[in-house]
Amino acid sequence: MTAALLNELRAIAGDAHVLTDRDLRASYETDWTRRYQGRALCVVRPGSTEEVSRVVRACAAAGAAVVPQGGNTGLVGGSVPRGGEVVLSLRRLATIGDFDTVSGEVTAGAGVTLSSLQQHIREGGWAFGVDLASRDSATIGGMVATNAGGIRVIRYGAMRRQVLGFEAVLADGGIVRRMPGLVKDNTGYDLGQLLAGSEGTLAIVTAVRVRLVPQLERRTVALLGVRELAGALEVVAAVRGELPSLEAAEAFFPEGVELVCRHAGIGLPFATHPGCYVLVECAGRRDESAELAEVLGGCAAVENSAMASDAAGRARLWTYRERHTEAINAEGIPHKLDVTLPLARLAEFEARVRGTIAAAVAGARPILFGHAGDGNLHVNILGLDPDDDRADDAVFRLVAELGGSISAEHGVGIAKLPWIGLTRSAEDLAAMRAIKKALDPRGMLNPGVIFPLE
Repeated sequence: MTAALLNELRAIAGDAHVLTDRDLRASYETDWTRRYQGRALCVVRPGSTEEVSRVVRACAAAGAAVVPQGGNTGLVGGSVPRGGEVVLSLRRLATIGDFDTVSGEVTAGAGVTLSSLQQHIREGGWAFGVDLASRDSATIGGMVATNAGGIRVIRYGAMRRQVLGFEAVLADGGIVRRMPGLVKDNTGYDLGQLLAGSEGTLAIVTAVRVRLVPQLERRTVALLGVRELAGALEVVAAVRGELPSLEAAEAFFPEGVELVCRHAGIGLPFATHPGCYVLVECAGRRDESAELAEVLGGCAAVENSAMASDAAGRARLWTYRERHTEAINAEGIPHKLDVTLPLARLAEFEARVRGTIAAAVAGARPILFGHAGDGNLHVNILGLDPDDDRADDAVFRLVAELGGSISAEHGVGIAKLPWIGLTRSAEDLAAMRAIKKALDPRGMLNPGVIFPLE
């Protein structure tokens, strides 16, 4: 049966796009963190939605489970095989279609990278509302499947808010198309919104129609030192209240800046470390540097500051934030815990979480950074064995105690399966299982993700 399936997949996608050699499969079988990996029966790389449909039909007939994969930049093990599935790579679906410069909309194949989309629409005077540090490899389809967030959520929302229309392949190979997508369309259930964040467990997104945002060239970035996260949140609230142009608000801490400086070969931003760093960016049609400086001048929490409105200066200040992930990964294989708290409890969480981790595992190294405007902190822990979940458990239980969520923007994947019940009730989980059962009754799409295998 395996040989017959492989032959059929080769007939659909072509010999060159069905990978069975171990070395060729390797990059598809390990996630970006290197913590999660498995073995695939093969990797198939269809070149169109119709080919995706035929691949899914063939796998369904053979009883082979399918793991959809985009840029494989996920951090929770949700895009790699667990044991003998067919990895269905969508990278060849990289066409950018109809670009409407009047309404600010564009159609993108699932395999289009974020940076490619950004470059394409820039020529028409538009930008995209979601931005990520992994923009060169993250794909639009994967970003929809995980409801990616990133650094602009405070102004434009996460990926779900950008989706106007979609095309997707169901578990039986059927194709659902709602293209080009309409701003107002209340004809039945909004399946596109359901698929956003479903992590490839309900259908395989092959193309999306997304809304765009105006391209704003006049930008000002301020990197600030404050005593503690509570002060950072006060600063963000002050800027947000006075300047609607606020587009990003990031928080990070001395231990992370030390890593970035060492691995990037750059100096510290200030002569001495503050207790907490906060970076804000405002974007508009005109230079608002003076207005931002005025608002910050009235914030008693600000102890140090650096500001830039030129491209090189802005990039230099952003380096201290954007190179955190790279620097952390260079130190070892981290446990990456992406959590969100009510803003009113975020400072309390940050004040307690390091002690919580130390009590769970002596010698563990927590490094925190995240999005101060939406309550999302990335708790990275070094010094743990990949399978040692003691610190994970302690952090997630603290999150639940404070009314937060164990997943802000990375998804559940397989990494957070044991803890999903901490912040989702039995009734909530039953409703989600019913949706999964309705759309994928045989459980062949990304089995073991979000829900344990039955």
